[in-house]
Parts: sequence; C-alpha cells; structure tokens
Amino acid sequence: MKRNLLGFALSAALLLGAGTIQAQGIKMPSASPSSKVEQAVGLSTVTVEYSRPAMKGRTIFGDLVPYDKMWRTGANGSTDITFTDEVTIEGNKVPAGKYALYTIPGKAEWTVILHKNTELWGDGGKDYKPEQDQLRFKVKPQQNPRKAESFTINFANVTPTATDIEILWDDVVVPFTVKTDVDSKVMSQIQQQVVNGTNVEPGLYAAAANYYFSSDKDLKQALAWMKKANEKDVKYYNLHTQAKIQAKLNNYKDAIKTAQKSMELAQKEGNQDYVALNQKAIADWKKMK
Repeated sequence: MKRNLLGFALSAALLLGAGTIQAQGIKMPSASPSSKVEQAVGLSTVTVEYSRPAMKGRTIFGDLVPYDKMWRTGANGSTDITFTDEVTIEGNKVPAGKYALYTIPGKAEWTVILHKNTELWGDGGKDYKPEQDQLRFKVKPQQNPRKAESFTINFANVTPTATDIEILWDDVVVPFTVKTDVDSKVMSQIQQQVVNGTNVEPGLYAAAANYYFSSDKDLKQALAWMKKANEKDVKYYNLHTQAKIQAKLNNYKDAIKTAQKSMELAQKEGNQDYVALNQKAIADWKKMK
C-alpha cells in the first residue's frame, strides 16, 4: 500500500509539473523546469520568468492547450514579465512593473494579456479578475519551421530601442514587439551634462557627438562637439568618427585629412582594424571629391 501511495504521489506531482520532487530522500527532475531570460533593450531591461513543459509526443494546441480558453502560457504558477521602465507593446503604453503573462490561443489569432496580479496559480481560475488586466492585444501566430519540444519564450530581433518577444511551442511561434524610449532619456542627459555642463570632459563631448551622428540629428553640432573632444584629448577612434561626420556633411576634403590623422595615430598604437577602416574610407571619399 505504501509503495502504491508513493507511486501515486510521484505521478501526480509529475502531471502537475511541480518543481524538483522529493519523496523519502529521492530527488527527481521537474517535468516543467523553471527558466529566467533577461534582455537589455535600450536603457531598459525586460525579464521573463516561466516554467517549461515539454511536448512528450502530445498534441499541443487545440488539445493539451485548448483554443479560445485562458492559458497560463507555460506551467505551474503564472509566467511573469518585468519591465524596468515604461515600454510600448504593439503600440500600447505599459508602465514599468511586473505582470503575469496570459494568453488565449486561437487558430488564426491569439490574445496576449498582461495582468497586474502575479500571485495566482495557473490561469487563475475563479480568482482571476479581468478588471486587473493592464493590457490585452491580439497577434497572429506563425508557423515554426523547427518544432520546439519544450515550451520556450525568447528574445529576437534586438535593436537599440526594441525587441521581439517570441512564444514558441510545437510548430507555433507567437511574436510581439516591445519598444523602449531611448531618445528622450539620452537627449536629457546630453542637455544636462554637455549643453548645460561646465568643464565638460572630452569623453562626454565624444559621446554626445556619436549619438547625434548615429541618430541623424544636428550634424554640425555633432562635428563641433567631436572637434572639442579631439582638441582636449585626441583619440584615433574619435578622429575616425569626426571624419565620418565631415563626409556626411559632404566635406570630403576635410574628411580625408581627418581620416589620415586617425590612421597615423591608429598605426602608432597598433590598431590595424582602424588603420583598415580609415584606408577604406579614404578610398571611398576620394571617389566622391
């Protein structure tokens, strides 16, 4: 009888996807191991904590996970997603904070839900209150060319300001885009530390110039700041950026002169990568003169 009860307890625990199982000193792996993934996006961080059930030969969507019903989007407790700053998800503003991630799978369309109560177990059942939803939005599922045996949430197409979050299981991928506000934060720092700053360090001038250049802002201002940086503390990499700004302003003559100085300094410091970058730039700009 004791053996039967023990076997029943272990089977039930595996079915429910509990964490590491212990029975009279026997440790067994979880059927749905926990996972945590984190991604820096711009100046923010997005973290997802969830459990990972496996297919194990089962039909997933439309069977194990029914269509048109609330799903915990994983196993065990709620899947949680945390944003360190306000983000925009599929065009919707979401305040910084921690949310439970639920979904309602459909054949042609999924509903993705961010819920404020992260203490519920599974899909929340009768304790789930729709009025505590922070956001609901719809996305189209896609075909996954490679079947995912284990339920997976990951980050894809990461840029300086955005990332896609992908929900994958079996042959289905459900992506949605998270965007962060970078420009206003960086511009605020530049205003405070460079524009309104006193005794501005060369590195700050260079950083502000690089941001203006890479963001297609005021190139004349970017050039002025980079020149100040190089006047105070010349660096071959800053000279190279100064040359690129000059070229973008169609001043190829000065761009070539600056690139030659950058190449000479890079050669002295043994950085062959920058030597090659300047050589290529000079060759290209000579064709533009």
